[in-house]
Amino acid sequence: MASRAYNFHLPLPQELHEMLRAESEASGEPATNVAREALTDWLKRRKRERRHAEIAAFAAEHAGTAFDLDRDLEKAGIEVIEAET
Repeated sequence: MASRAYNFHLPLPQELHEMLRAESEASGEPATNVAREALTDWLKRRKRERRHAEIAAFAAEHAGTAFDLDRDLEKAGIEVIEAET
């Protein structure tokens, strides 16, 4: 079963509209498909960037605390590296 589609009115600046139309013509895809794909990709990228920033902030805040790297895991990693050399 296909998911329900919703309409969303989004006025575009002329330059962006022209870019969208040009890509639509070049790809042979309807402009709505091009816009939908671009918006989907952008939103996914933003979500990944936000998640990365949250993880980096957590790591910076908790560096050197009990939330930091597990000492046993760190020791095991060092042992593996030493065994390889």
